[in-house]
Amino acid sequence: MTKYDERFKRKLVEQCLSGTAGPKSLARTHGLSHSQLRRWVAAYRSHGAAGLRKKFSHYDAEFRYAVLQRLWRDELSYTQVAALFDIRSPGSIGVWERRYHAGGVDALASKPRGGSRKMAAPISPEPAIPVDDAQRSREELLAELEYLRAENDYLKKLDALIQAKKLVAQKKRG
Repeated sequence: MTKYDERFKRKLVEQCLSGTAGPKSLARTHGLSHSQLRRWVAAYRSHGAAGLRKKFSHYDAEFRYAVLQRLWRDELSYTQVAALFDIRSPGSIGVWERRYHAGGVDALASKPRGGSRKMAAPISPEPAIPVDDAQRSREELLAELEYLRAENDYLKKLDALIQAKKLVAQKKRG
């Protein structure tokens, strides 16, 4: 995704607000989507030049819940609520809403990023107790024989494919 600097955004927003060009034509000439330009205009109207600056913020569960309550109470769109609360990504509000419906207010809390700090101890499989062939049933022995034959056939086929690839590679070189 292309990042635009604050001066560029402000120039386009001011052109749009002054009426010299419409948002669709202005966005088309600069290779933007008109919805992106409309979001910039809405953010500028609500928060001034600060609405166009880069913003790196994390929202707590209370703030997210307040945003959702306002969304539902006033029947606003994600874009409108994002402009009101100066949230740069309206799509994140939809994610919050789905989380809320799935798990309530507790699901709105941020989850820590990354994996666990401690490496889990490897689980070693319990070694199979060797059983003497004389004690095994005929069906068990036949099943093992069938398995070993299939494994042997597979390995032979794999070896043949590898040899064929080597032969083709040699023909291409020479």
